[in-house]
Amino acid sequence: MTALLRQWTVDAFASAPFRGNPACVVEPFETWPDAVWMQALAMENNQAETAFLLRTADPARFGLRWFTPAMEVPLCGHATLASAHILLTQIAPELDAVTFDTLSGPLGVSKEGTLLAMNFPSQVPHQTSVPEGLETALGVSVLEVWAAPYLVAVVEDEATVRSLKPDIAALAGIAGEATGGPGNIGVVALGDPASPYQVISRFFAPGSAIPEDPATGSLHCILSPLYAQKLGQARLSFHQAYPGRGGDLDCEVVGDRVLIRGKAQTVIQSRLRL
Repeated sequence: MTALLRQWTVDAFASAPFRGNPACVVEPFETWPDAVWMQALAMENNQAETAFLLRTADPARFGLRWFTPAMEVPLCGHATLASAHILLTQIAPELDAVTFDTLSGPLGVSKEGTLLAMNFPSQVPHQTSVPEGLETALGVSVLEVWAAPYLVAVVEDEATVRSLKPDIAALAGIAGEATGGPGNIGVVALGDPASPYQVISRFFAPGSAIPEDPATGSLHCILSPLYAQKLGQARLSFHQAYPGRGGDLDCEVVGDRVLIRGKAQTVIQSRLRL
């Protein structure tokens, strides 16, 4: 017998459809499917992430796993936001908050007016030297480099961030002191004074089989404490400037956690004939 599973495509960190970062969300399972099957579906979907949910005895608590087309990953912000959006609008709209059990520990998401607020672990970076080949691969001068799970390259200004046309193949081999392996590199600068956000970034992730990610919650677990310290304020507005889309994130450092707020838009509901 063919099983029909519901799946949604959601634009996360998006104020309107076709912005932010798309993720696929599969309806909750009673037991985890085989990991090889989940990886195959993620490859078939060919989005940055496909999110898989698991029901628990608590109706407001779910298991959550994330797969890129190439691998399972330990943390993904935009697919968490997309999953919470589907649960709180389609599957359990009576709830105001959900908790996810993940490889990065429990992650909470709650409604805040028109926004969803994710409670993620802060990942405070440390400053390091510029890795060999990074400036050549990016094609620009780098002012500072910070390391956490990802590398973060600070550049001169917003125009530099927006104009980047890096050598993705070269970036794939650069790790520096990043603990998450090579090829996951954020590039960041202060926004222009007239911009409606304070910090602008892009994220290149060939190490995770994603040449460039449109809006990356996990990157902002690093950028939030970094720029909270640089600018002397806990709550900041960020824009991730993926060409043609762009994502908006409202982030606040609270102790050793980061509240990442954003909107999500459901753009596709489909049935998997599996």
